[in-house]
Amino acid sequence: MSDADERRYHPFTRLIHGRMHSEHWQYDDHIVPPISSSAAYRLESAQRGAEGFVEFANPEFNVDQHAPIYIYDRLDEPARGMLEENLAQAEGGDRCACFATGMAAISGALGVVSKTGDRIIAHPTLYGCTYSLFTNWYPRYGIDVEFVNMHDLAAVEKAIEPAQTMVVYFETPVNPTLEVIDIQAIAAIIKRANAKRPDRKRRIFLVVDNTFSTPFSQRPFEHGADIVVHSLTKNIGGFGTDMGGAVICENLIYPDLLLYRKDFGGPLSPKSAWPVLTHGLPTLPVRTRRQQETALKVARYLEQHPTVERVLYPGLESHPAYDLAKRQMRDPDGGFAPGILVYFVLKGTPEEGRAKGARVIDTLAKDSLAITLAVSLGQIRTLVEHPSSMTHAPIPVEAQLEAGIDPGGIRLAMGLEEADDIIADLARALGS
Repeated sequence: MSDADERRYHPFTRLIHGRMHSEHWQYDDHIVPPISSSAAYRLESAQRGAEGFVEFANPEFNVDQHAPIYIYDRLDEPARGMLEENLAQAEGGDRCACFATGMAAISGALGVVSKTGDRIIAHPTLYGCTYSLFTNWYPRYGIDVEFVNMHDLAAVEKAIEPAQTMVVYFETPVNPTLEVIDIQAIAAIIKRANAKRPDRKRRIFLVVDNTFSTPFSQRPFEHGADIVVHSLTKNIGGFGTDMGGAVICENLIYPDLLLYRKDFGGPLSPKSAWPVLTHGLPTLPVRTRRQQETALKVARYLEQHPTVERVLYPGLESHPAYDLAKRQMRDPDGGFAPGILVYFVLKGTPEEGRAKGARVIDTLAKDSLAITLAVSLGQIRTLVEHPSSMTHAPIPVEAQLEAGIDPGGIRLAMGLEEADDIIADLARALGS
């Protein structure tokens, strides 16, 4: 079947079957793609080995014309290559490179577009390890990171420097507060700044972490993003069994991304790529639809609970960016897709909220079947965590408060359990 024939089918159907013809491996006889378990590959001759090294990460070599010459897993291998093709197609980007973890993917994406003396502008509310990367490590490399509220478009435009600024980075929805940032508005600011930069490799890159949305709910390239990053460990992987990360990008920086991955290490192993390729990505739509339905029911329940101060879920009309979410967070059919996470804060002072939140969390950990106390998200099990002391612990409490992370805030990531069971467990815990 030709690529044109494949495009007749719905994007979700293509996620299940993958590309019928892959240059990475001819698997026409396999219903389920095979997995490779070889770290190195036999070469027919010294010449073929030389050709493989010449072709690797070579922008003059068309990777779509014939199968790559496999040499060593860290360079390229079939299962990971097939997953990368399908992820690029799902996000609407040119190319994808997969890494061992989501943080490795973020480091790789930023590592190829910034260097010593450059500047990154980032939203102040971030995943804790990303914040640590920006504040603990990048200063050692001479890369300056400035935190700017992405809702203040004038401040973003003012923060961009004529030559030093190379990256604008944010998550949307934001972890854990579920703020929604206007990708298109930020992209317009960057486009105006880039009009003065003729060198395409030294332009400002808009990098969006799309982990919370996945390509089911949001495709940042459609709104002007340059690079999209994911933690495959979360929604796309879907079952909590393997770590992984992905960078989807344009052809221009793809060779540099492959070289970075080769030299710094951290490629996604085939044994971790295979479950995402065969189980995670194909089931993403059906899982997300169910989880979103549950998230809305749970959010509405929490919104009316007397002990809850506020609930943030992009699917609620009370969300500050509800209209933006309805425009930006859309599935491939055009339906509103507000995601699977809910963030809520209990009533009281910050100290009281944190103490109450701890009691709720402890009760759920002890007495709940439908809700599991654990970090991560996007699994078939509903997970609850306390961001202030867990996933966002690397951020000082003062900086948490400035970024809108309440010390008593609780993050819920919906699984596939019955919504009534989740609500019943929450009711018992909130009653404590």
